Amino acid sequence: MEKYIASIDLGSSKFGLCVARVNGEDVQIVYYKETPSDGIRASLITNPMKASMRLQEAIKEAEKELMIQILQVVVGMPRSEVAQVTAQARIDRSNPDEYISAEEVQTLKSIALETYPLPNPDKQIMLGAVAQSFSIDDEIQLVESEVVGTLSSSLEGNFKVFIGSRSATAALDKIFNGMNIALAKKYFLPDVVARTVLTEDEMTSGVALVDIGAGVTSVSIYYGGIMRYYASIPFGGKAITGDIRTECSISDDLAEKIKKRFGACLPGKLASLSEKVLQIRLTEPYKEVPVRYISEIIDCRAREIVDAMLYYIQESGLPNAIRSGIVITGGGAELANFVSLVKEMSGYEVRKGYPRFMFSASVGSGVYSTSATAAIGMILAAKDDNLPDCISMPEKKEVPEEEMIELDVTDETPERETLFAPEEFGDVVEKPKKEKRTKKVKVPKPKGSDKPGFFSVFWNTIEDTALKIYDKANEE
Repeated sequence: MEKYIASIDLGSSKFGLCVARVNGEDVQIVYYKETPSDGIRASLITNPMKASMRLQEAIKEAEKELMIQILQVVVGMPRSEVAQVTAQARIDRSNPDEYISAEEVQTLKSIALETYPLPNPDKQIMLGAVAQSFSIDDEIQLVESEVVGTLSSSLEGNFKVFIGSRSATAALDKIFNGMNIALAKKYFLPDVVARTVLTEDEMTSGVALVDIGAGVTSVSIYYGGIMRYYASIPFGGKAITGDIRTECSISDDLAEKIKKRFGACLPGKLASLSEKVLQIRLTEPYKEVPVRYISEIIDCRAREIVDAMLYYIQESGLPNAIRSGIVITGGGAELANFVSLVKEMSGYEVRKGYPRFMFSASVGSGVYSTSATAAIGMILAAKDDNLPDCISMPEKKEVPEEEMIELDVTDETPERETLFAPEEFGDVVEKPKKEKRTKKVKVPKPKGSDKPGFFSVFWNTIEDTALKIYDKANEE
C-alpha cells in the first residue's frame, strides 16, 4: 500500500524537510529542501515562536510544490545536553518451554525505561534506550539477535538509557500543535543517522560516527553492532563561521558563504589556492582577505573540534575497538581537507558518511549530501516502524454527467511560417492549406440557463475551455 512520510531535521542553521513515497520496501524521495532556521541553538529550541515561523514557511513551500497537505511529520530530538546512564530490567517467564520472542525483548526495554528513576523528572525525559546485552539461565552477554529464540525461565537485560531536557521536547510539541501538524514520532537522531550511513560490517567491527552539525557535534561509538557510547560537543560548523565573521569584520551570512566557497583546513595543503586574495566590496577602500588567512582561522577551530572528538573516544574506553576507523557526517563534513585533518590528528582511517543507497530520488543531488543524513534516516526509520500516511491529497471533483453539455469545436490548422523566403532555396515552396477538423467535446453546463445566449461572456469562456480540451486531446 502506497503512503507518504515527511521528516524534518531541526538544525541550528537549517531545516531539512524531506517527503518520501513509500510502497512496501520501496522508498522514493520526492522532495528535499534545506531552508535557513531560526530560534534554535546547539540543536535546542530557544525561541519556539521564531522557529515556528520559519517552519511554517518551509512546510507551505513543500505543500505548494507537491500539491499536498502535510498532516504529520517525524522529527529528531535534540542531540546536545544528553546524559547516558545504565539501566537493568528483569522478567520471570511463566512458560520457560516457549521461545523468547522479540516482543518480550521490547517489553523488557519498556520496563527499563519506565522503572529507571530520573534524577529530576520535572526537567528530564527519556530519549531512548539501546540494549547492550542479555542474560538467560545458562548464558550471559548475549545480543538481541542471539537471545530471541532461546529457552529460559528468566530474561535480564542491560541498557544504555539516554536522558534529555523535558523543556526541549515540550517546545517541539508546542510548535507543531500550533501548526495543527501531529508528531508521528520523535527519533533519537544518533542511532537513526548511524543506520543510514554505516555498514553492518563497520558497526560490528567497531566504528566512531562523528556528526558535525552547525551547533553541536556528536560522537557515537558502535561495536558488536550496538551503540556502546554517546557524547555531544556543544559547538560545530557555526563556531567556524563565527570565527571568520569576527576576524574579517563581516556579516554572518557573508562569512558562511566564504566558508562554503573558499573554506578549508590545513592551510599548508592549499597549493595555488593559498595565493588567491578575496576582495570584499562592502567598505571603502575595499577589504582584501587572503584565502590562506581564512584557512588558518578555520584550521584552529577545526582542530579544537577534533581534539574534543578524540577526547570522548578515549573517554569511552573503546579506542582500541574502533577497527573500522572514524566516519564523518553532517554539514561540517563537507569542509575541504577536514577528513585529512582528522586522519592526521587521530591516526585512524577516516571517510565521509553519505546516505547509503537504500532509496531512490526524483529530486536534486542535495538529498545524497552529508547534511541530508538525518532527514533521510528518519524517513527510513519511519518506514521500518510502519508509521501511517503523513499527508492528504486534494480530492478530484468530478462534474456529474447531467451537468455536462456537448459542443462542436472546429480547429483550423494555421499556416506554417518559414525562416527563409522560398527563393533563397532556388525553388518554390508550396504553403500548406488550412485544415478544418470538427470534434464533439463535453464541458460544464452554464449555471442558470440551458441556452448560451443569456450569458454570452460566460459562454465565450466555455468555448475557450473547450478549445483547450480539444487541443490537448489532439496532442495526445
